[in-house]
Amino acid sequence: MTFNDIKSLLAPNKSKIVLLVMDGLGGLPLKPGGKTELETAKTPNLDRLAAEGCLGQTLPIDYGITPGSGPAHLSLFGYDPVAHEVGRGVLEAIGVGMFVNKGDVAARGNFCTVDKAGLISDRRAGRIPTEEAAPIVERLKAIQLPGVTVEISHVKEHRFAVVIRGEGLSPDLEETDPQKLGVAPYEVKPKNTSAKKAADLYNQWIAAAREILKDEPKANALTLRGFATDPGLESYASRYELDAACVAVYPMYRGVAQLVGMKIINFAGETPADEFDALGRVWNDHDFFFVHIKKTDSYGEDGNFEGKVHVIESVDEALPKLLALKPDVLIVTGDHSTPALLKSHSWHPVPFLLWAPDAARTDSQQQFGETQCALGGLGTFHALNAMPLALGHAQKLNKFGA
Repeated sequence: MTFNDIKSLLAPNKSKIVLLVMDGLGGLPLKPGGKTELETAKTPNLDRLAAEGCLGQTLPIDYGITPGSGPAHLSLFGYDPVAHEVGRGVLEAIGVGMFVNKGDVAARGNFCTVDKAGLISDRRAGRIPTEEAAPIVERLKAIQLPGVTVEISHVKEHRFAVVIRGEGLSPDLEETDPQKLGVAPYEVKPKNTSAKKAADLYNQWIAAAREILKDEPKANALTLRGFATDPGLESYASRYELDAACVAVYPMYRGVAQLVGMKIINFAGETPADEFDALGRVWNDHDFFFVHIKKTDSYGEDGNFEGKVHVIESVDEALPKLLALKPDVLIVTGDHSTPALLKSHSWHPVPFLLWAPDAARTDSQQQFGETQCALGGLGTFHALNAMPLALGHAQKLNKFGA
């Protein structure tokens, strides 16, 4: 059961909550009986917090269901991801400062590489660097379509966002990324008759883009995913009476934070230490902080076990900067699992660490890892319960009932 009347219990105070999300944190051993990426990493600071706090594991959606990043984050933020389905396109677009109004249709784009037969040989165009991809996006801005406005913006590396604005558009569109190699990108297909106009427009745009891209050595094609419009989500200020801030490198996660009314903190650098420094600079201005680490997921998708281990260790190494701020509640978790073994998101439960020195009940676990989290005192629970746990341990909730 999930309690659905948090608002009636809210008791604002000056305590501060940090939600530290290492994207795709959960993993698998490379060999049976081995250790996961998190269990392999040397994490003395996280292990200390595990010993002083309490562990568990979350289900972003449900047993056996593999989540995308958008719904997985909404779940952690306390918004039912099934009732509030948000396509990744709107998250990418908002994250880079584009406007997506109700009725606009946004898509997240990936440059990809196709062979002479038009079949995908690399879904991410070799993770083409930003300095190479951004000028290509500029060339795509020349594409115009009849009766609508088209806006495109580079996001990061091989990713970009497209928004089409006009009358009578629906985001109910099938994605064009087959998510496997050796096949051609799909056409945009409408899921229903109301989406036919939007599908036709996007297919026209793709055809024009292919002409521009055809001679590129890496980014000679593209795929589109996550078609969406503004979902109109309730803000954190209204839902939880929290003044929330987001510290994230990657635009998509700034986008999902912005959708729920978090203030986006701009900063230089991309390391965990840079993010914790940015957190420190705004510490006195907010009472809830969402800090996002992207590379754990990127290395998981690339099948780079050691790379993912290194990112986890870099977070642990920088963690004293965050702890020096003395948060009242610190949650360390992932949005979903991305085992390097599978090179993709997975359905596996996600490690969860709750540290609240003045309020947490400890369990018997002494290290932060999947095996220990499965045995932890919090058990296995839906990620929707992360926010009530955070609010309760921050003593921001009144008693329910007499």
